Amino acid sequence: MSSRKVRLSYPPSIIDKPIINQVIRRYDITINILQAHVSPDEGLLDIDINGDDETIEQAISWLKRQGIEIQPIAL
Repeated sequence: MSSRKVRLSYPPSIIDKPIINQVIRRYDITINILQAHVSPDEGLLDIDINGDDETIEQAISWLKRQGIEIQPIAL
């Protein structure tokens, strides 16, 4: 099993959508929220995604298609 730490930056238009829940169910991955800041104007989440490499890549691609910016982080 692989692990990848990334920062998700949400646009205001999807702050109220259950994106994390959807990606976990869709790709059968484990996500640990390391840090979060959510306001009506922005959402920033630092997460650790766990799963096999291909599934993590698919999940990240899906998140990007939802309008989320993703940056790798090192904690």
